Amino acid sequence: MSTQPADQDRDTTAHGQVTAPLRVEDSERDLRVGSPADHAAGLKAVRISMTRALSQMGVVKTAKNLLTLNQVDGFDCMSCAWPDPQGHRHTAEFCENGAKAVSWEGQRETVGPEFFAAHPISDLEQRTEYWLESQGRLTHPMVRRDGADHYEPISWDDAFALVGRHLRELPSPDGAAFYTSGRASNEAAFVYQLFARAFGTNNLPDCSNMCHESTSVGLGRTIGVGKGSVSLQDVQNADLIIVSGQNPGTNHPRMLSALEIAKRDGATIVAINPLREAGLLRFDNPQKPAGLLGNGTELADHYLQIRSNGDLAFWQAVGHLLLAAEDEAPGTVIDRDFVDGHSVGYEQWAAHVRDLDWDAVLAATGLTRAEIEQVARLIASSERIVNCWAMGITQHRNGVATVQEIVNVTLARGMIGKPGAGLCPVRGHSNVQGDRTMGIWEKAPERFLSALGAEFGFEPPREHGHDAADAVRALRDGDVRVFVGLGGNFASAMSDTEVTESALRSAALTVQISTKLNRSHLAAGRDALILPTLGRTEKDMTGGLLQRVTVEDSMSAVHASRGRATPAGPLLRSEVDILCGVAQATLGDRYGIPWAEFAGDYGRIRERIGRVVPGCEDYEEKISRRGGFTMPHGPRDSRTFPTVAGKAMFTVNTLEVADVPQGRLVLQTIRSHDQFNTTIYGLDDRYRGVYSGRRVLFVNPEDLAEQGFADGEHVDIVSEWADGVQRRAQRFRLVGYDTPRGCVAGYYPETNPLIPLDSQALESGTPTSKWVVVRLVPAA
Repeated sequence: MSTQPADQDRDTTAHGQVTAPLRVEDSERDLRVGSPADHAAGLKAVRISMTRALSQMGVVKTAKNLLTLNQVDGFDCMSCAWPDPQGHRHTAEFCENGAKAVSWEGQRETVGPEFFAAHPISDLEQRTEYWLESQGRLTHPMVRRDGADHYEPISWDDAFALVGRHLRELPSPDGAAFYTSGRASNEAAFVYQLFARAFGTNNLPDCSNMCHESTSVGLGRTIGVGKGSVSLQDVQNADLIIVSGQNPGTNHPRMLSALEIAKRDGATIVAINPLREAGLLRFDNPQKPAGLLGNGTELADHYLQIRSNGDLAFWQAVGHLLLAAEDEAPGTVIDRDFVDGHSVGYEQWAAHVRDLDWDAVLAATGLTRAEIEQVARLIASSERIVNCWAMGITQHRNGVATVQEIVNVTLARGMIGKPGAGLCPVRGHSNVQGDRTMGIWEKAPERFLSALGAEFGFEPPREHGHDAADAVRALRDGDVRVFVGLGGNFASAMSDTEVTESALRSAALTVQISTKLNRSHLAAGRDALILPTLGRTEKDMTGGLLQRVTVEDSMSAVHASRGRATPAGPLLRSEVDILCGVAQATLGDRYGIPWAEFAGDYGRIRERIGRVVPGCEDYEEKISRRGGFTMPHGPRDSRTFPTVAGKAMFTVNTLEVADVPQGRLVLQTIRSHDQFNTTIYGLDDRYRGVYSGRRVLFVNPEDLAEQGFADGEHVDIVSEWADGVQRRAQRFRLVGYDTPRGCVAGYYPETNPLIPLDSQALESGTPTSKWVVVRLVPAA
């Protein structure tokens, strides 16, 4: 088996072929493949949840953590952004993956100075992501000095001083990038962006850039707010729910409860997704005896296995059919009151979709015309429609256009700003939406920057900063010399892994604020810091007070979160405390910002949030209410649309059907059921029938035969992009699977090396993780 080559042997350019190395555990000799499941959750989910929790946390911590998870006076789950119910909550108000996330964070094993003394970076580089994170919780601030192969202990004060020195030595504030993971609280996000802007830069890339940025751009343009327009009650009360490019059974399991309620009350559910996913077929609710006995609720009434990136064509065809139905029965399909009173651009959109190329639609979607017409009839006749989507929509070159086309159909039917209807982008990280609300954005609006400057007495920079992909380019090109990561695992989450890691290694300083060891700690700058932080589950006594933080979910509900568990180590500090320490060491008393006061009492931060962030007035009082409060949303609340036109905007989106070369396939990257983003909880994906391994590629059996391969063989995957750019990922087991012809799927982060850095969505810059042209070659 090949091992990772030395740095000087890597091809780290953006051109030519780059081969991702194999790790020690990548042989996966025990990998086995069985039949995929036909339902999600059930008794097995309970058993797995409790087995993981008890083995990793023990009895006492398991009880303390799971019984306060997602409770009003407890802590918010870090594994997704699905909202909590406002009324009754179950004693076990969590899903299997929530229990896994809490167990992962609450693991009893620790990683301290002794571990790093025994494991040089060159050794750790040979290990998989799963092995690294399984070693335990980080407990001590560590530093890797320039030229060294080991991390060694450092005091907090010396760590802060090192960051401050590197930042002050930069020729320009734009020589630093401040990355945010969606786990960060609102309080941490607010002080982080305040620090970056007081330092003088808008270089604030975040994980939104990799996932729902296409949603933010598309919704921002069309309805004036880059957030969904529904509440949990709306989803439950809808009579038609369309789930596009989303796998809720794995990525947002608590959503299944809402779908079950809607289905019980008569809703029709349409699933539009390339792979048949267990969580869209049937839900055996483990909160109910019937679910535990395997007598669950059938979910999707119609399951359209669309080809990857066929969604824009699908939604234009739906629009075309709605207009035809309106022509046959005027006044029965298009909501003219809404269109005439609250929107602009309808006539231009209608003219565009009337002139539809059905051959292009059928080629792009892989569906039959009858399948599309059936869904269009449902949309034309339903009174309350909720449209849900996730990465299967956004991570394409035309992701923004597809979001806008979903909006077009929603506007034409008047399905926004009314009960039981609206737009529902489902976000994956627990506070990614809240971080954006708090100003984590490389191009924050003028209103926010003006309010921030007025509150703190300085002039924030106005020039747009780097998003995630631009941050990698700037690191690669030497324009960014300091990278600070607030949570997450940037090296593995970002596309073009080898190029990203090389870019990070070229930095003068990398700083990772983390709970567990991961790949980003190994893709280290010449100087590198690991700053261990409290987890969401842990009691935060910073400043001698029992602190609480706040988060915002996918439906704009903001609520408090307070951990109860004993911290994994005495040296751990909260994210807020760490950020304020770095800011103080860097800026001193510049602008008179009271960093120490913020660290000592997060209520002082919330006072400032209330005066800066629109909708957060009286913030402390609002979050003290049971269940918190919901942010204002003009389109949802009053059918007011803060767009450039002052109304909702129909858009015209060009349909281009990509030509896939002969012998090539289209790869989409996906999660297994045993992971959360780049965090790997285990090596089983029972919903897809994969056990004890992750390096698999799901391929239609007819494609396997056409390519001359058989189920069970191993291949290397080579991606092809413009100008001869190629990427190679080694040794994946082929799995014959129910997926559309020409479309294959594999788990990330193992497949992230195949996505070239420059392969991005138009306008949003999101990596095209759901559209990668690949060829298969026999494994080396």
